[in-house]
Amino acid sequence: MTCLIAGVLNCTPDSFSDGGQFLSAAAAIDQGLRMAEEGADWIDVGGESTRPGSVPVPEDEEQRRVVPVIAGLRARLPARVRISVDTYKSGTAREALRAGAAIVNDVSGGRLDPELLTVAAQAGAAVVLGHLRGAPATMMENVSFADVVGEVTGELAGRIADARRAGCGEIWADPGIGFGKRIEHNLALLRGLPAVCARVGVPVMVGVSRKAFIGQLTGKPPGQRLFGTAAALTASVLGGASAVRVHDVAAARDVVAVASALVRD
Repeated sequence: MTCLIAGVLNCTPDSFSDGGQFLSAAAAIDQGLRMAEEGADWIDVGGESTRPGSVPVPEDEEQRRVVPVIAGLRARLPARVRISVDTYKSGTAREALRAGAAIVNDVSGGRLDPELLTVAAQAGAAVVLGHLRGAPATMMENVSFADVVGEVTGELAGRIADARRAGCGEIWADPGIGFGKRIEHNLALLRGLPAVCARVGVPVMVGVSRKAFIGQLTGKPPGQRLFGTAAALTASVLGGASAVRVHDVAAARDVVAVASALVRD
């Protein structure tokens, strides 16, 4: 499978990297169209920040932020570009799928709201199951792994089994880089990505774009982490990722093209 590019579209005031940039539906739709022109294979639309310490958003507000954007994008994007909704709430997933999304990207893998898996299955939607212990607001408290690769893959296997029991067809896994994991855990997951991909048995999406561990390694703020992100993206592709979730689509397209050539038969 060619490594796909998922463009991050945060319709939020408080996301760690680009919060407040795409608050209006018109601005968000323009950004989604721009990312598609730059080569995004799908657009991941989110209405709630899941950064460490983030405050949960009421479901009606989350839907107000994302549903018009998804509907507007679906009306204007080419059919080849899929739309996902980044949510762990079943009600938001339902409304987003009605508006034109085809994928539900849940950072908790269906754990925070198990009904989400049923909603996705009934709509025939794909699901991306992320690895997360606890909730975004508290995920960096009491972080502990004895074997992060083994524990993450084991817990993802449980989420995948639940999704299959719910009737989900197309299932992806995401090891949750940065979600309840410290720098050493994130690096271990990137080094161990071949084992993650082999053990979960479904396509793997990796999200490293502009994340805090890159800032820790480079000393750069989120907006200046492009080169650090490129290095982590290369590791992701070489490790077997089937998709990468990124803010800077044009740059990521070049990185993925070169890294993919290195592993191509």
